[in-house]
Amino acid sequence: MLRREQKLGRSLAATLALYALAAPALMGQVGYPPDNSPFRDIRKGHSLTAVAGYFGGSGGRFGIGPHNGMVYGGRYDIRTGGTVQFGLSVSHGSLERFVVDSFVATTLRSGPVTQSVTFADISVQFNITGGKSWHRLAPFIGAVVGLAFASDTPQDITRYEFGNELYLAPTAGFRFFLSDRLHLKSEIRGVFWKLDYPAIAGNDFSEWIASPWVHVGLGYSFSL
Repeated sequence: MLRREQKLGRSLAATLALYALAAPALMGQVGYPPDNSPFRDIRKGHSLTAVAGYFGGSGGRFGIGPHNGMVYGGRYDIRTGGTVQFGLSVSHGSLERFVVDSFVATTLRSGPVTQSVTFADISVQFNITGGKSWHRLAPFIGAVVGLAFASDTPQDITRYEFGNELYLAPTAGFRFFLSDRLHLKSEIRGVFWKLDYPAIAGNDFSEWIASPWVHVGLGYSFSL
């Protein structure tokens, strides 16, 4: 009986030793080999992105809000964690708007005329794939708050002025990494701002409108 137990113990020890030797090889077969994995680490730090896009929409009930035009600018981002990053951006565009002679009948309008608008905003971005890209793609969602500064339009002799407007925008898009440092970026925003119209019969009225803003960019990542 003792000899049988000794043999069983030696067999068990040998089996455990073989398993210990084989375990690393077996573990290496789980998932993807590092060179073939679809996931790649995204460089932490900072990025600068040159962007160009199109700002659409209708300009509100009367069409006097700035809309429909190309917008160009730049963006700075800092990624503090695997999922969240923060950004600052400034853009400028020449948009269209109509001039309304009467705020009672929308048919009494002329144009469109050109109005320059500068956008300055801060954003928070949530990277869906965290600190990695998947097949070089990194989709994201986010939110933006900013200020729009519009130029005067001499053709408008009414009391309407766009002025400086606060805007809010949910965002969604993706980055495609050409290399560890270089990436393409595509984003769509839904911009919400309020238009304040001249008083009619002593009553002030305003309107919240939404405008789509689509842009693409080329970004470069670096560390300080």
